[in-house]
Amino acid sequence: MTTETANELTNNESGVTGQYKNWFLDYASYVILERAVPAIEDGFKPVQRRILHAMKEMDDGRFNKVANIIGQSMQYHPHGDASIGDALVNMGQKELLIETQGNWGDVRTGDAAAAPRYIEARLSKFALDVAFNNKTTEWQLSYDGRKNEPVTLPMKFPMLLAQGADGIAVGLSTKILPHNFCELIEASIKYLRGKTFTIYPDFQTGGMIDVSNYNEGKRGGKVRVRAKIDELDKKTLVIHDVPYGVTVSTLCDSIVKANDAGKIKIRKVTDATAAAVEIIIDLAAGISPDITIDALYAFTDCEVSISPNACVIVDQKPHFLTVQDLLKISADNTKTLLQKELQIKLGELQEKWHYTSLEKIFFEEKIYKELEKKHETWEKVLAAIEKAFVPYAIKLRRSVTREDVLKLTEKPVRRIYRLDIDELNAQIKGIEGEIDQVQYNLEHLTDYAVAYYEGLLKKYGKGRERKTEIRQFDVITARSVAIANTKVYMNRAEGFVGLGLKKDELIAECSELDDIIVFTKAGKMKVVRVSDKVFIGKDIIHAAVFQKNDERTTYNVIYVDGASGVSFAKRFNVTGITRDKEYDLTKGSEKSRVHYFSANHNGEAEVVKIILSPNSAAKKKEFDFYFEELDIKGRGSMGNQVTKHPIKTVRFKEAGRSTLTGRKLWFDSKFGRLNNEEKGEYLGTFEEEKLLVIYDDGNYEITDTELTQRFEPEKILLIEKFKPEKAITAVYLDSEKGQYNIKRFKIETTSIKTKFLFIKEGKGNRLEAVTSDEEPVLLLHNRIGAQASTQKIQIAGFVEIMGWKAIGNKLVNYSKDVEMEWETKAEEGDVQTKLF
Repeated sequence: MTTETANELTNNESGVTGQYKNWFLDYASYVILERAVPAIEDGFKPVQRRILHAMKEMDDGRFNKVANIIGQSMQYHPHGDASIGDALVNMGQKELLIETQGNWGDVRTGDAAAAPRYIEARLSKFALDVAFNNKTTEWQLSYDGRKNEPVTLPMKFPMLLAQGADGIAVGLSTKILPHNFCELIEASIKYLRGKTFTIYPDFQTGGMIDVSNYNEGKRGGKVRVRAKIDELDKKTLVIHDVPYGVTVSTLCDSIVKANDAGKIKIRKVTDATAAAVEIIIDLAAGISPDITIDALYAFTDCEVSISPNACVIVDQKPHFLTVQDLLKISADNTKTLLQKELQIKLGELQEKWHYTSLEKIFFEEKIYKELEKKHETWEKVLAAIEKAFVPYAIKLRRSVTREDVLKLTEKPVRRIYRLDIDELNAQIKGIEGEIDQVQYNLEHLTDYAVAYYEGLLKKYGKGRERKTEIRQFDVITARSVAIANTKVYMNRAEGFVGLGLKKDELIAECSELDDIIVFTKAGKMKVVRVSDKVFIGKDIIHAAVFQKNDERTTYNVIYVDGASGVSFAKRFNVTGITRDKEYDLTKGSEKSRVHYFSANHNGEAEVVKIILSPNSAAKKKEFDFYFEELDIKGRGSMGNQVTKHPIKTVRFKEAGRSTLTGRKLWFDSKFGRLNNEEKGEYLGTFEEEKLLVIYDDGNYEITDTELTQRFEPEKILLIEKFKPEKAITAVYLDSEKGQYNIKRFKIETTSIKTKFLFIKEGKGNRLEAVTSDEEPVLLLHNRIGAQASTQKIQIAGFVEIMGWKAIGNKLVNYSKDVEMEWETKAEEGDVQTKLF
């Protein structure tokens, strides 16, 4: 190879590399700017903008076949009919800019739209109002140079936030979630008024959303979206909607997959979706509906996390903004467009005023007679008319042009003689009134923009209320709701635990997410993850599923210290550990051994018989030891000395009572959960007691204190420790008779987790107020206009205790002006009131 040839190849290689870099950068820029990311001005990607422009060209008020719309759009969009059709269907399914006819599919079920030749569409009235105005549109040539297309549409609405956007470009993506139509308008008005505002996503599919970490739609934020799951009965759950981005079929598949993996236990799932989403889940026997609901959120698509990323094109460059920024820019852009429209209208009115005034002078001052005079040429006729207008120039707002004169001379002669000067005066006066109004609107542009938004809300806001409920979600840990779907075993002598030891001793049924706590004869403790086979140490004395932060399970131990020969007793809890770390429960001597061990799930303290070695020097060779005399301390404590003599054996003698106080429980009304973490309303200390829950529909329920229960706090009027001897006082609306009834009763049923209706059954009947106070006092406020009166009723002396099924006594007639509240006394003796 010659030197010249080598140099030539090197130069060619450098040229190809350079071209590749340039071409790739050009391609990336094209994809970002022309395909994937929406523009800030109107909120559209190019394909969406071109579709709407093509539909506006075709618009005659009637529906057009989608196939025809696609064909029209292809004059502007050079990427084939498939991309246009998909974008058109996507916009049509959002039911905002495009009115549809035919089968357009369903975002909830994932069903596809029918073929383009079968379905039809047209621009909605809303789209025609907010997205088009040829006079304020900036135009550019289409890709083949044959037609003009809009650079951006003159959008007078935050369409980007209303529709949302999702796109992936080269090294860049955008994900803007859809927001509520009415809330966007209200937020725009607040911004124009200089007030603060917040906006949150809203989805067509409904459901619930937790926006705690929305981060204004910026990168790094996250929202959690859940389907609404109702408990039809103790054996059946119903899902009424799907999270955003999830279809009915994918949701059902995720439920079946979770069931097959053993994470939930159900008998079957049935898709009964028709006009509304309805997924029916039949539970397996003995499975808690509350735990299953939590498990559905933890292991299936009933809950999904969405990470927004508000990226838009601003000045031909991608920018990352907040949704608040997007709304402010949209409102400012709307205000600018309205200003342009007003300025254009003002110019048109002024031109109309000028010509109408010319016309009036033309006939009123008989200038038209110049047409009857014998001028040598037509040019001289026009010049004579122009000259005739000179004395009246002071009455006009601009000079008279040759075009003005030509326009006047083109007026049919037959109309001259029918001309009514008074009518022209009226027209001029009307035009002047319109000019004054337009000028006023320009001077008060913010008020005009606010009025514009209010008009949109009034005209198009009905039926567009929020569909997705905003609420804060509780954190569901997968371990707490995982179904016990496997079995763990242990080999005591060899010191192994695991799932694969099926020929050995069964420890418990557990989930694959659980941990196992193990104790050995040598006084060692270790917590390990459930796995096939793990070595702990020889001579295992106890193994169980480990519950983190469990302050009630108490371990009672008697051990001998190998160094001194002294035996100690201790009681301790294990609340937190480092997994796979070995802990020593003795003083650490090599020959230390455990004489006695027990695990007590509610802090029980038993009595044991201690038998000393026959060769010991102790006078008393046997004695009883009471664990209840020991305090519960940390696992690392040495313990209390039992004896310095050698122990032969320790035997269980007698079961003891729990030395723990009852569990203190609180009710967190934000999440509808019981807890022992001091969150919410304190309910009291519970041993075996039950809870009483009274709902606004007039049902009561007695339930246990299991922390996995779910409540709907917005439906609860009373939740407290159940005391059968206490009387319940309730006021409810009897809708049929138009009156409030009052009753006092004691709860006589004993069924757990069963609702009982204690008010009169009937449509519109509802519980208004309820209390368990022994001496309840009801305050009746009657407000009529500006006047108000209050009546105080001592209920205990007014209403006798009756059966829980009784209808009760009439209290007062129903009136929207009547309000009720209980008067209760605090511990300090101060009077307090609680509204219902």
